[in-house]
Amino acid sequence: MHKPISFALDYSRYVLKGGVKFYAWMGFLGIFCAIALYGYYLQNTEGLIVTGLTNQIHDGLYFANLVFLVGVAAGAVTIVFPAYVYHHKAMHEVTVLGEMLAISAVIMVVLFVFAHMGRPDRLLHLMPFIGIFNLPGSMLAWDVLVLSVYLILNFIGGFYFLYVKYTGGTINKKFYMPLIYISIVWALSIHTVTAFMMATIPARPMWHHSMMPIRFIVTAFAAGPCLIILIFQIIRKNTKLWIQDEAIDLLSVIITWCLGMALFLTLSEVVIDLYARTEHANGLYYLMFGLHGLTKLVPWFWGSLAAMLVAFVMFLTPSIRTNPKLLPIACVLAFGGIWVEKGMGLLVPGFIPTPIGEVTEYYPTLIEVLLTIGLWAIGFFILTILLKGAIGILLGEVKYGAAAKSNDIASSGKTAAYESR
Repeated sequence: MHKPISFALDYSRYVLKGGVKFYAWMGFLGIFCAIALYGYYLQNTEGLIVTGLTNQIHDGLYFANLVFLVGVAAGAVTIVFPAYVYHHKAMHEVTVLGEMLAISAVIMVVLFVFAHMGRPDRLLHLMPFIGIFNLPGSMLAWDVLVLSVYLILNFIGGFYFLYVKYTGGTINKKFYMPLIYISIVWALSIHTVTAFMMATIPARPMWHHSMMPIRFIVTAFAAGPCLIILIFQIIRKNTKLWIQDEAIDLLSVIITWCLGMALFLTLSEVVIDLYARTEHANGLYYLMFGLHGLTKLVPWFWGSLAAMLVAFVMFLTPSIRTNPKLLPIACVLAFGGIWVEKGMGLLVPGFIPTPIGEVTEYYPTLIEVLLTIGLWAIGFFILTILLKGAIGILLGEVKYGAAAKSNDIASSGKTAAYESR
């Protein structure tokens, strides 16, 4: 047990050390983390009345972020798959960073579940053998199950790799490789089940079609790599770990293909629904042009579509796609566009109009916005800790016996200095 304890202690010591920039970043995130806790307090004392949710629209900003972050978690497979299936050397060197992102994203999903349910005690109904866990009847229960397994797979795989690197041992491939292959397949399952959770509701025509899982997966494999590229650029500038251009170039190509398919599916849905418009297309019509004078989400749709189209053109242009200064702009546009398209632009219009024809609007309150920003801050706080420790181990700055050796060197230096007197 000495090595695992030493690993935990050395990892913790390393992530707590940093310069002014590191502490400023963590302090900045800490402020928003405190705001999130205050938001939780308000919701638990006053109820969901502090949000813009209603009986007609009972899933809003929280659930939109939940759906989107499941895709970000699944997007980590765009690193793992090329590294272990196609033996891409540059990707293999940074695979563990993708697993750390997946862990953080799933934790953020859980936090948004807490916020969405209003009261923590309701979570008991999502726990087997404790509350009412309706499996296999409830698609939400399936979603909780696959996300929990995905979190465990990435946690074991990521930290096992770091532990072996820390101790200087060799990977047990009979244990590790099946874990990796299962996690690759499981990454597809988490977003597929999340899509099923919406697509299996026949009363919501905007969601009720078989292309929903495919649309979810392609947007996940575009948004996830966008965030990964931005993180890689930050790591390059602020740490000694150099991430090869080949890894970023491959991720850019993946984004180009997946973003193109996402746009194709979105525009296909627009043509099919609006060419022979029926009452089933009212949700999409409201999103694009407004309905009965209500137009709050119209700018979101057109802004999202414009951002995705501009990003797609930028990714199609090799001189931009390989330019380290312009590539982050394309990533931000694609990431933001997909967030709107798969979150607010897909979730909320599914409720408008309601199955009985009511047309009401939803817009998040200040509490929802602040709590959402706070939960993203908690996620990035966790991600920063995980990435910092992983980078330290990859660079060899955190390894087993290093502290003892440095103490021995220091003590021998003091002894030599004393004897020289």
